[in-house]
Amino acid sequence: MTVAQITSLLAKEDISLHIIDALKQDARVSVQRLADKWESRRQRELQEKARISALYKHERQLQSAGYSLVAGIDEAGRGPLAGPVVIAGVILPPDCYLPGLNDSKKLSAAQREKLYEDINRVASAVNRCIISVETIDELNIYQATVSGMYQVIENMLPSPQAVLIDAVPLSLTMLSRSIIGGDQVSASIAAASIIAKVERDHIMNQLDSQYPMYGFSRNKGYGTQEHMDALEKYGPCRHHRQSFAPVRAVGLPANRVG
Repeated sequence: MTVAQITSLLAKEDISLHIIDALKQDARVSVQRLADKWESRRQRELQEKARISALYKHERQLQSAGYSLVAGIDEAGRGPLAGPVVIAGVILPPDCYLPGLNDSKKLSAAQREKLYEDINRVASAVNRCIISVETIDELNIYQATVSGMYQVIENMLPSPQAVLIDAVPLSLTMLSRSIIGGDQVSASIAAASIIAKVERDHIMNQLDSQYPMYGFSRNKGYGTQEHMDALEKYGPCRHHRQSFAPVRAVGLPANRVG
């Protein structure tokens, strides 16, 4: 076989290890390197599959107890000074393999966007709820988040039989578990964190086009130095959370941005 033919062969997913062993015995150094590269890639894939499998520990426990529809619930945007909170719920098929699945904070924007598409494509259910700045200011950020989580769970189709929630304790009629750092140890919570994060980032990017002075596309509403300097200069806009101390401290100047 030519090197080009071997390269094409190694691009296939299902290759016998006997073939790899034979290639490693080939006198051509380029062929040996191709075989070594294939082995390294396969090892990384096996490690990733093992990591993803471990993320289904909580889901498998519940499914083995008869709860076949397990939802993960997470939010994005509790900490920023501006913009909504987005709550998401996801039910994944048992042991669904999504390479790269992880806590959204550990992923790049490009990785999140790719997984966002994959999750929406394969999930048994995806639901989300956008909590407005007005609701956040009225209820406070924690109660607004809790309210949104209840809404997401109530409106999921199909309805979950059990729920895994990142950190926040909820009182539900169905079985539920609140897991500290859940987006790092549960596949369904990690998936929910990605849905919530991507959708909130999209909202903040849209707000940036309306209010470019705040840098929302870069800071996503968090209190970066750039954002705080803009608040001092321009005052808050209607998408800032007036109940948050740094925004409240700036006040509402006569030239407040609309």
